[in-house]
Amino acid sequence: MAYRETGTGPALVLLHSLGLSHREWEPIVAALSGRFRVVLPDLPLHGDSEDRPRHAYSPDWLAEVIAGFCSEVGGSRCMVAGHDLGAELALLAVVGDLLHPSRLVLMPNRLHQRDQFAAKRAAWRAACRLAALPGLDRVLSHSAKLAFRPSVGERLSSQRNRAARDLVRHAFADVGGNGNRARSWAKFARRWPVEAQRQLLDAYPRMQMPVLLLWADEDLAHPGDAAQEALDLLPDGQLRTLPRTGFLIAYDDPVAVARELIAFCG
Repeated sequence: MAYRETGTGPALVLLHSLGLSHREWEPIVAALSGRFRVVLPDLPLHGDSEDRPRHAYSPDWLAEVIAGFCSEVGGSRCMVAGHDLGAELALLAVVGDLLHPSRLVLMPNRLHQRDQFAAKRAAWRAACRLAALPGLDRVLSHSAKLAFRPSVGERLSSQRNRAARDLVRHAFADVGGNGNRARSWAKFARRWPVEAQRQLLDAYPRMQMPVLLLWADEDLAHPGDAAQEALDLLPDGQLRTLPRTGFLIAYDDPVAVARELIAFCG
């Protein structure tokens, strides 16, 4: 896993969303680096991290990789915050007893519910899986870059933050023509669970570390009722919902996101 780090102090590992990169956290890094050693990895299959098709890219494999990275780079009791896929991987590693953060921050993700846009996600999975067919990997890699144009970033921000264009542009800069990445994404799409992870309802009461659910009130993909249900089961949880924020929560209100992370993580 490729990563950057900045600042000094207790380690805080930030895990980004599906399809993006460490730059998702760019708007809040400066504020956090005055208090923490901020560790910014690119998840496997993303950014500058490895994307060769020889790896499994299964949920268990990804959770092991994330847990190993956090322990090795951040320390055995580092603090971990994740959003979307990053949050789901952190949660999977914690529930699997692979990761033991001193504090855990879960930003909007599916939690124990099914995908709110199941039809769109199914179409995405089907397109990714086609890349496993000989000759289609490079074609589909170019198609992905066309589909995820920089303007998509602006639409993911409820404030229509134009800086989000650069986020998407960077995330997909090396995708076009990258057959290895396309074939690896085909593996990931085939193995990532699409059903609701209802077993998490039994796992929440066993999570003894402090957990912050930091939610966005205008993120239609991740409604707040799932966060409230999780909150009711967590022994040491708290829920904070930021107004006028959407999927790109750190771009919509970086001041509030940094404030909440500093207050929770110390």
